[in-house]
Amino acid sequence: MALSTTIYNTVFKRNSIFVGTVFFGAFAFGIGYDTATTAWWDNHNRGKQWHDIRDKFVEKS
Repeated sequence: MALSTTIYNTVFKRNSIFVGTVFFGAFAFGIGYDTATTAWWDNHNRGKQWHDIRDKFVEKS
């Protein structure tokens, strides 16, 4: 019961804090999701992307 009271008093009691928490959570989730999907995509397509095969096609000057 004490945990729910603490969460209510810190997050849900004031609308401005609640809205800020929601925006921060959405922002953090967006960054985390983008990072995770980019890492998965790079791992899944290793050897097929331009940054992997660039040295075969570009001459160094």
